[in-house]
Amino acid sequence: MRTGVYGGTFNPIHLGHVKLAEEYREELGLDRLLVIPDCHPPHKRAFDLASGPQRLEMCRLAFAGDPTVQVDDLELRRGAKSYTVDTLEQLREQYPRDTFYLIMGGDMFLTITQWHNFQRIFQLAILCAGARELEEWERLCRHRDFLQERYGVRSRLLHFSPLPISSTDIRARIRRGDPIDGLVPPGVAQYIRENQLYQG
Repeated sequence: MRTGVYGGTFNPIHLGHVKLAEEYREELGLDRLLVIPDCHPPHKRAFDLASGPQRLEMCRLAFAGDPTVQVDDLELRRGAKSYTVDTLEQLREQYPRDTFYLIMGGDMFLTITQWHNFQRIFQLAILCAGARELEEWERLCRHRDFLQERYGVRSRLLHFSPLPISSTDIRARIRRGDPIDGLVPPGVAQYIRENQLYQG
């Protein structure tokens, strides 16, 4: 089975995340997409991070009704810093027959050799990243060729057109009292309102 692994802070998950997931699923021919909120992101500080259960529930609401998407709490259950290699090792034990496609942003693809135990990641998954502009595409292609020649990395690069939405901007809008309709799925917007998230 071809399984996509889509991790992130998702603080909160928004329509840009959902669209990106759909594009990767279609382009890669994925049978299943695992959406995995992280516990404590090792590469960033999040002072206004919603709780793990809250971010997990927002992810579930965002993909409700999509049978190909499975929201997984394995990193939250681990309860420590979320290292991708540990997640992939755990998924390999859980789904030993699957081929894993690790979905990441272009910036992460370019810095993958700085990740914890990155060479093991290369053994466990096919790296997948996307570019929006020609200059970014050329940079990713050069790095793909370097990774393949140096480490034998398997990778897939895609062209895509992401929505110009960010979780940071959404949280700022909420603090100002501005509406977020059209930026997050309706169920997520309702959940944020009912639980008074990100209000400062």
